Amino acid sequence: MQKVHLVSLGCPKNRVDSEVMVGLLKEGEGYDLVPDPDDADVIIVNTCSFIQPATEESVDTVLEMAKFKEAGRCKKLVVTGCMVQRYGDSLEGELPEVDSFLGTGEYHRIRQVLDAREGSLPKSHVDVPMYIHDEMAPRVNSWSQSSAYLKISEGCNHRCAFCIIPQLRGRLRSRTIPSLVTEATQLASQGVKEINLISQDSTAYGKDLRDGTGLGELMRELAKIEGIEWIRLHYAYPHGLPDGLLDALANEPKVCRYLDIPLQHASGPMLQAMKRGVTRAGQERILERVRGAVPDIAIRTTFIVGFPGETDADFAELCDFVTAQRFDRVGVFTYFPEQGTPAAELEHQVPEDVKLERQRHLMELQAAISREKLNALVGQVIPVLIEGTAEESEHLLRGRTETQAPEVDGQVYITRAPDDVAVGQIRPFLIKQAGDHDLVGEIIG
Repeated sequence: MQKVHLVSLGCPKNRVDSEVMVGLLKEGEGYDLVPDPDDADVIIVNTCSFIQPATEESVDTVLEMAKFKEAGRCKKLVVTGCMVQRYGDSLEGELPEVDSFLGTGEYHRIRQVLDAREGSLPKSHVDVPMYIHDEMAPRVNSWSQSSAYLKISEGCNHRCAFCIIPQLRGRLRSRTIPSLVTEATQLASQGVKEINLISQDSTAYGKDLRDGTGLGELMRELAKIEGIEWIRLHYAYPHGLPDGLLDALANEPKVCRYLDIPLQHASGPMLQAMKRGVTRAGQERILERVRGAVPDIAIRTTFIVGFPGETDADFAELCDFVTAQRFDRVGVFTYFPEQGTPAAELEHQVPEDVKLERQRHLMELQAAISREKLNALVGQVIPVLIEGTAEESEHLLRGRTETQAPEVDGQVYITRAPDDVAVGQIRPFLIKQAGDHDLVGEIIG
């Protein structure tokens, strides 16, 4: 029995790939997962390479794990994921400590690589990404006993000027509805109450299947699963939102009134330079359509500040857009000139201090909007998913509302609860206080 330690970096999509690898290793005999690299015979690092800082973190983590191999207990170090896909077999010379490399479309080979005799297989396995796991993959949910991510598709057909994801993940390939329903049913049997649908471009889900498959039908089928209470959609490209999705958001009780729709900017010149294929007016029409169909929906979005050529006027228009739209959740990222993307070659790169100041200003603007909207909820009773003890104090419980997505949004702090409250329950929550992003209150009933 070999002991394996796995480090997963980056986004929830990468986490799902890691969970599939864990499942493949636990299936059958020969491997046991351990939480401490000190105890491992094999160490796997699933890397991120979305932007250069993520690549640097991945390299640092690989080198850190390599120290356990030098110490003698660890006999094999395997590196998988986006960094491998991006740099290919050139990593063999850069990271000689690593025994095997697997690209983003090869992670299902993990057991084959670990079982192989030394020298019997190539050191690097990198090809055009084609694989996406299905319901037969023995995935192990590692994140929460009551919540899980469900990867509905892989890859992206867009060519945004700042993004390298299509190079790392390949073209769109969607899973079938029966496959996703089967996996979600398996997760429900393990106690999962909340399903978070993820992909690189959720709006495009099903288009490659060319059989009418779409988000609305998927959500309605998932809602039939006994035990699943909340279904939330992430990463919806703004234009092309299908009517079936809006119908499910409006009329299916289990579908959270929440939409994660990355907009990236509002200025016309910036949207054109980013190759987003939409204007500010177009985005406003999209948001009006969404809110018209689902008046009580919570909208999360993300913006990039400091994109090449962004002027004070462009940034002022973005601030005006955020003020007018009053989003529920906003993430703001500073632009990074990522090698291999068209935007990295553009002139008029914005100084780093200007990027950081614009990020600070926009986040302060959104914090005031968020604080005002959350304060309006004080005194209301809403359902909350109980997640466990708060990190800040063992005397507080923590949870989330249906409009708070895991890891990226705020949470609720529970100061008082009945004795029968347990992790995984969805209970009525009386809101007594509100901050910029979080809520405080007590479980009632």
